[in-house]
Amino acid sequence: MDGLIFGDKGYISKTIFLRLFARGLKLITGIKNNMKNILMSWNEKILLRKRSLVETVIDYLKNKLMLEHSRYLSIINFLIHIVATLITYQLKPNKPHISTNYALT
Repeated sequence: MDGLIFGDKGYISKTIFLRLFARGLKLITGIKNNMKNILMSWNEKILLRKRSLVETVIDYLKNKLMLEHSRYLSIINFLIHIVATLITYQLKPNKPHISTNYALT
């Protein structure tokens, strides 16, 4: 298993899951009300709960730091803007983070 992909309930599909699994990726989503509960590790459950925090950070990057702007005349300017936006975010003093002290071993 090379990686995990977290999504919401709209991404639940057996064909998508199998296609990603063939690439070495595991799709982690919540379950719908009419579905049987599936087994997933504690780490996966906790990280699935943290998905909203990641979406909040992406929203901040797009709206406050204007990462979504896409009218560049060259690919170099586009890449410089992405790097500058990420550096600006890293220099922000009070940014949210995901604690890894939850793991039960």
